Amino acid sequence: MQKRQQPGRRTVLGAAALGAGAAVLGGAGQASAAVRGTAGRELPVPLIVGHRGASGYRPEHTFGSYQLALDMGADVIEQDLVPTKDGHLVCRHENDITATTDVSAHPEFADRRTTKTVDGQQLTGWFTEDFTLAELKTLRAKERIPGTRQHNTLYDGHWQVPTFEEVLQWAEREGRKRGRRVWLHIETKHPTYFRKLGLGLEERLAKALRAHGRHRRNSPNFLQSFEPSSIRRLGELVDCPKVVLLGTLKDRPWDFTEAGDPRTVADLVTPKGLAWIAGFAEGIGPDLTVIIPRDKDGKLGEPTSVVKDAHAAGLVLHPYTVRNENTFLPADFRRGTDPNAYGDSLGVFKAYLGTGIDGLFSDNPDTALLAAEEFRTH
Repeated sequence: MQKRQQPGRRTVLGAAALGAGAAVLGGAGQASAAVRGTAGRELPVPLIVGHRGASGYRPEHTFGSYQLALDMGADVIEQDLVPTKDGHLVCRHENDITATTDVSAHPEFADRRTTKTVDGQQLTGWFTEDFTLAELKTLRAKERIPGTRQHNTLYDGHWQVPTFEEVLQWAEREGRKRGRRVWLHIETKHPTYFRKLGLGLEERLAKALRAHGRHRRNSPNFLQSFEPSSIRRLGELVDCPKVVLLGTLKDRPWDFTEAGDPRTVADLVTPKGLAWIAGFAEGIGPDLTVIIPRDKDGKLGEPTSVVKDAHAAGLVLHPYTVRNENTFLPADFRRGTDPNAYGDSLGVFKAYLGTGIDGLFSDNPDTALLAAEEFRTH
């Protein structure tokens, strides 16, 4: 693969934002300009985000996973936020904690098992919003996909569910130790659902960021959500760079569904849709199939124009997620017949990085960083 040509002053907020793209965006371009200087000095392009930490090697959203990702050299560490019954923010990919904690082994919580509809999906299990923080802290984290990552089960029960406050304190300690700021990529999960329960995420997140001085345009964190309305609400509360997450082309943001907005991701990645996003966010985080679709056989196809179009709108791209195991890889990069064995993930990383994206989420930060070396500005 040809090494991607790097512009001389490329920064974390994208080459396009340095030129005409930012100028035509008015307020959005000015916001990007205000934050990219500090970020550009601190973060390489493309940057690597430790997806839920280093979740390919440790149970996701534990301090074991976060610490390992940081030690491996991940540029940014991701957190997903959901609330407890008493309003504390904790780090779980979903509010359903059945698969990621030992809650089912606690007879005292047997009656908390229930069925709920979250963003149109019916789920049966145990949910963070039915537990106080003190109750949640009696649980221990475990591997979410033990059939695929059996080695991660070694650490089942070792760590608690972290609060976001604990993560912020950890980032401050690690920053002092390392002599550099620790960057976070923070997602609001199911914000419309929780707002209806009286557990609005954005105000709680903004309060925590302000308490730690992480609410400014040059603060070392990105804020992300699959719901554009959550990003817009955050923009009224804090000045941090914001990323709109996007599913596959046929997906529709849940807040759009609730509001009767017919647009899908396919509409949002058109030049018109990207210009709309650029009015309140600095980037997008699309599913990788939006960048390079897979054909009918599950193999990588040809890249779309989304990278070029997003950069023209002054937006960065932080797509998700590359994992090392065959089961997650395009068919032409799998090796052998064992779905849980590693395939040619280095090749996959290079294929996506070669499109010109500004960052990439991965469960395996060490592999991602190795692939990123040849694409980075030196």
